[in-house]
Amino acid sequence: MPSKPTTYWDYIKVEELLSLQGGIEADDAALVNDEVMFIVIHQIDELWFKLTLRELVGIRDLFAQEHVAEQSLSSVVRGLRRTVLLLQQVAHHFELMETLTTRDYLAFRDKLSPASGFQSAQLREIEILLGLESRDRIPLGHEDYMRALQNADGSPSPASRRVTARLADRPSLREALDDWLYRTPIDGSVPEDEGDAAHVRAVIEAFIDAHARELDAARTRAMQDALTEGDRERLDARYRKEIASARTFLLAEDLPEDTSEPERQRRSRIRAALLFIESYRELPLLAWPREVLDAIVALEQAFVIFRQRHARMVERIIGRRTGTGGSAGVEYLDQTALLYRVFRDVWAVRTLLLRSAALPELGNADYYGFAEGHP
Repeated sequence: MPSKPTTYWDYIKVEELLSLQGGIEADDAALVNDEVMFIVIHQIDELWFKLTLRELVGIRDLFAQEHVAEQSLSSVVRGLRRTVLLLQQVAHHFELMETLTTRDYLAFRDKLSPASGFQSAQLREIEILLGLESRDRIPLGHEDYMRALQNADGSPSPASRRVTARLADRPSLREALDDWLYRTPIDGSVPEDEGDAAHVRAVIEAFIDAHARELDAARTRAMQDALTEGDRERLDARYRKEIASARTFLLAEDLPEDTSEPERQRRSRIRAALLFIESYRELPLLAWPREVLDAIVALEQAFVIFRQRHARMVERIIGRRTGTGGSAGVEYLDQTALLYRVFRDVWAVRTLLLRSAALPELGNADYYGFAEGHP
């Protein structure tokens, strides 16, 4: 017996999909257009989040491997760029949301309470998968952010189960990326090589010297153009601080005092790898790693813009009133945009980059031809 021909409505599940916008009443015919739009936008956001999670899991799993083939990095970059576009799509939805007037929204807002966008389990999953630690979260009003994801009686909910499972799903993308960066050959030296620590330290010191020369020259020019003695003093202090910060960052001297020496050396090597890839990106085997780092920056930038855009949309529609879930509303959203950064080292290294002519000369540039691979 021949199989039934596939139809668009069967494949996409159109009827099932269109039956999901009824809200609490379970009947969209009983709702005003504004509320149906509100529901549809959030449902679409959840679908974009689903795709984002799938992409990020695949990228994380690849970097979690002991050996990452150079050929696979192009697919990583493609996946990261896709997640950027997905987050941009979510942010674009705020334009549509802003067609709601304050009074239009207030007409049905009370029925949402105490529900909150914070209860989007998939958004929390994305944060966790990227590498946001629980200790770095801004309090929402509960002692533990997981409480907001549970049922009212404190029992587990589908949302809390999702997030609990994601918390157990290690490593995060940041951890996997750090492992990959740690293995980066720095001027031809890998961690397993005898004398690698000394070799990497020499590369770091050479860069610190080059960085100091560049900033000293910039400081001299700036002070010559200063109008007052006070300006000259401020410029001198600013440039000296920037020069000193290069050593602090590259040697991981900014880590807490109780950081073990092996962990400090590991962080120093990761930061040196970031600097090395960004500085010598023209070398064939560093081309794709550099694209990965650029895509990571674009991803976090898209997330920050999403948060900022969310805050402005909320402020435009309801001002600075308390959120339906009991949060500080716009103030809370603004704080997340400022403080929720995961890939801080990837951003920070850009402050240190030098023009090509000022870079120290490599001793093993030939290593980065196409004959070798990245461990």
